[in-house]
Amino acid sequence: MTTTEVDLKEIQLHEGDTGSADVQIARLTARILHLTEHLNHHGKDHSSRRGLITLVAQRRKLLKYLQRTDEERYKKLLVALNLRK
Repeated sequence: MTTTEVDLKEIQLHEGDTGSADVQIARLTARILHLTEHLNHHGKDHSSRRGLITLVAQRRKLLKYLQRTDEERYKKLLVALNLRK
């Protein structure tokens, strides 16, 4: 799933929204999926693995923030990005 698969216009809160937690989580998810695919082919690329772990932690923090502040947007985003929680 890339950012083109999930239309960011569905996730954006308003036109040109690039900074909301929703959009940041969607973009992080796309990068995480890309790095996961990369690591399936290049298993010894430890620097990319460390970057992946950093991205996952950052996404987890943003998800916790969104869950704490707006439960409805949080649930909608989990469904849109096909994340499990």
